Amino acid sequence: MPVPVPQQRAVPAAETTHGADLTLLVIEDDPAGNFAVPELSSTTGARVRVRTARNLTEAGRLLTDDVDCILLDLDLEAAALPAGVRADGPNDGTGSPDGLAALKHILRIAPRHAVLALTAEDDAERAAEAVRVGAQDYLFRGELDGRLLSRAIRYAVERKRADIAQHQLTESRLRAQENARLERGLLPTPLLDGSDLAFAAHYRPGRSRALLGGDFYDTVRTPDGTVHAMIGDVCGHGPDEAALGVELRIAWRALTLAGLCGDDLLSTLQQVLEHERQSEEIFATLCTVDIAPDGRRAGLCIAGHPAPLIARQGRAAHLLPYEDGGPALGLLPHARWPRRQVELGGSWSLMMYTDGLIEGRVGPERTQRLGQDGMVAMVNGRLDQGLGGEALLESAVTQVQELNGGELTDDVAVLLLERDEARIRRRGRSASRSRPGAVSSAGAQRPPL
Repeated sequence: MPVPVPQQRAVPAAETTHGADLTLLVIEDDPAGNFAVPELSSTTGARVRVRTARNLTEAGRLLTDDVDCILLDLDLEAAALPAGVRADGPNDGTGSPDGLAALKHILRIAPRHAVLALTAEDDAERAAEAVRVGAQDYLFRGELDGRLLSRAIRYAVERKRADIAQHQLTESRLRAQENARLERGLLPTPLLDGSDLAFAAHYRPGRSRALLGGDFYDTVRTPDGTVHAMIGDVCGHGPDEAALGVELRIAWRALTLAGLCGDDLLSTLQQVLEHERQSEEIFATLCTVDIAPDGRRAGLCIAGHPAPLIARQGRAAHLLPYEDGGPALGLLPHARWPRRQVELGGSWSLMMYTDGLIEGRVGPERTQRLGQDGMVAMVNGRLDQGLGGEALLESAVTQVQELNGGELTDDVAVLLLERDEARIRRRGRSASRSRPGAVSSAGAQRPPL
C-alpha cells in the first residue's frame, strides 16, 4: 500500500550563527493533531524548513543529508515504532525500561544529526536521561514557542557540530599515536651483544610530523663475532618510500644473519627492491661494512652511497676510499658491488650517514651545499672538542641545521661505531683480576675519541 508523502512546509527563518537555511525533521504522532510547530522568527534572513513524520518508518525515508536537526516526541505510540523496536526496548533481549526506545533508534540511524527530545513538563527525569543517552537538548510541550525552538535548534546544531569535530579530533590523535607507536617499532634495535664496539645513532625524517622516512640503518653481530653495519636511503620522502626502507632493512638483517655478505647480499637486496618498489624509477643507495671480530679491519661495500668517515687515534677524520663502489640498487640489472678491505687500527670512530647530512645549505646566501668536505671539517672540530657517541651526532646534526638556516628538508640518518682499545684492555685486566690467580698487566692511556 503506498504511503502518503508527509507534509513539508517552510517556516520563517530561524536565527542561526552561520546564516544558512536549516531543515528540521519533526517526528510526532499526536492523534488529535493538537501539536504544531510554532512560528519561527529570525533577523538573519535564514529559513527553517520543516518536515513532519508520523512514525519512525516515515522518518527514515525523510532523513536525508540536508536534515540538520530532529525534533522527536518521546511519547510516540507503540504503533509508530518500526518492526524490531518496542516501547520498552529493541527486541534483542536488552529491553529499554527508560522508555527511550524511539530516541535510541533515531540515534542509531542518524548518528550525525542533531536531536532535540520533546516531552511533557512533568517528565523532567526522562528528559534529562534523553540528553545522557545522546540528545543535544530537550524541550517541554507546554513551554514551546517560536523563540525557544529557534534558539534550541541553533544550539543543538552547533553543539552536534562541536561534538563531531571533537570526536574527529580525538580519533585523529589516537590514530597519530598508533602511527607513532608503529613507526617507533619499525626503527631498528642494534644486535651487538658481546661486542666491544660502542654504538650510537641519530635519525630525523624530513617529512613533517613523521617519525620514519626513507632513510634506514641497522647493526647486527653474527655468531662468529663479526659486526655488520648498514645505512641506506630510498629516493623520495613519502610513506611509500619509508615502508620500502623498512622492508630493505629487515631483508638486510635476515640475509646478514643467514650468512650473506658483500656482493651476494647486495644482489639479493636489489631483487627485493625490484619486487617491492612502486615504479621502476625507485632506487636506493646503500653502504655496508663488516668489521672483523678483532675490530681492526673491515670490508666495505658502497652502492651509490656517500663514503663513511673514519677517525683514528691521533689523526684527523677523513673519508674511506669509495672509488670502487657500485651503482645504487635498482638502477642497473646484474650490477656488481666489489668489497674493499679497509684497515681500521686499534682505536677508531666510524661514522656512516645519508646525504641529508651533507646537502644542507651553507653560506650567507645559502647558495652552496655543505658537501662531504664541509662535513669532515665540521666533525673534526667536534672531535677536537672531545665529543663522541650520541653527543657527537647530536651536535653535528644541530650544526648542519643551523648552517642551513632552518629545518632540513631531507631525511637524515647517522650511525656511529667506536672502538677504544685502551678501554678494552682495561676491561680485560679487570676481568683477569677478578679470576683467581690472575696477574694484572701495565695500563694504557685512553685515546681522545
